[in-house]
Amino acid sequence: MPHAIPHIDTPDVDGDTVRATFLSHLAGERRLADKTVEAYGRDIAAFQHFIARHVDAPAGLRVLAALKAADFRAYLAARRSEGLGSASVQRLLSALRTFYRYLERRWDVANSEIALIRGPRSKPVVPKALSVSGAKELVELGSVGGREAWVEARNAAVLGLAYGAGLRISEVLAIDAGALPLGPSLRVTGKGSKTRIVPVLPRVAELVERYAALCPFPLAPDAALFRGARGGRLNPRVVRHAVAELRGYLGLPESATPHALRHSFATHLLAGGGDLRTIQQLLGHASLSTTQRYTAVDAAGLRKAHAAAHPRARRRAPRSV
Repeated sequence: MPHAIPHIDTPDVDGDTVRATFLSHLAGERRLADKTVEAYGRDIAAFQHFIARHVDAPAGLRVLAALKAADFRAYLAARRSEGLGSASVQRLLSALRTFYRYLERRWDVANSEIALIRGPRSKPVVPKALSVSGAKELVELGSVGGREAWVEARNAAVLGLAYGAGLRISEVLAIDAGALPLGPSLRVTGKGSKTRIVPVLPRVAELVERYAALCPFPLAPDAALFRGARGGRLNPRVVRHAVAELRGYLGLPESATPHALRHSFATHLLAGGGDLRTIQQLLGHASLSTTQRYTAVDAAGLRKAHAAAHPRARRRAPRSV
C-alpha cells in the first residue's frame, strides 16, 4: 500500500535537481574535497532511492519535506540490516542532517522530524598503544638493516620525537632546522595552528643531534629539519613505510603505526602516574574528554596485569579423582 504523504504547500523540485544543487553548494560555496562531495552524493542518492520505494513516490522536494521520523528510522534500519556499523550509520545521519539544513536555507523547506532521530551509540575508539619494550625497540632501531646511516638516524629521531614528546608525525616533520640544537623544551605547531611547548628528553635530543650530524644536506635555520632522499621535507609516507618494515621485523602487531607511538607516550605516562590535565596539554588536545580515552587503555592494562598476577584470579587446576 502506498505510503501517505501529506500535502505540503511548496513548489516541487525533482529529486535529481535537489541533489545536484546540494552537491554544487558543497563543492562551490563550502569548497569540500572532491571525494567528500562524491561521498555525500552517494549517501543522498541512496536515501532518495530508498524513500522513492518506501513511499511509492519520486523523492523530490515536496516528498522530502513531508517525511516523518518513522521514514528516517526505516531508512537507517534498512542500512543496519545491510551490515553497516554504528559509526557508519551515524555518518549517514549526519549527512542527512546537513542535506536538510541546506533544503531549509535554499528552498525554505523545513523538516523538524529529522531532529527526533537519535543515531546508535558508537563505542569510543580506544587508542592502541605499544608495550614499553615494543615502543623502545621501534625507536632505537629506526630502520630495518641496509639503509644509509643518516636515514637510520633520521628515522630514529622522528620516531623518538613521536614517542618521547608525544608529537603527531605531521608535527615532527613540520619542525625546521632553526630548532637546533634542541634544548630541554620545544615549541611545536599542532592542529588549528595552535602552538604548545613540549619537554624534550635528553635521549631524544641525542637522537636528533646524531641525525643532524649525519644529514648530507645543509640544515639552514629556515629549512626543514627532516629530509627525504632528495633533500626535500620528509614525506609522512616514508615514515609509515619504515614503520611497516620494522613492524614485520620486530613481530609487532598491525596497530604498531607511527601514530601509535603518540598513543604509547600518553598511555605510558598515565600508567606512570601522569596527571590527565598535564597529558592533555602535552598532547595539545582541545578537550579533556579526548585525553580521557587513555584511561580506558590504562584500565585494560591494569586488569590484564591483575588477572596474570593475583592469586585468586588464576584458574585453579581441577582436582584429580
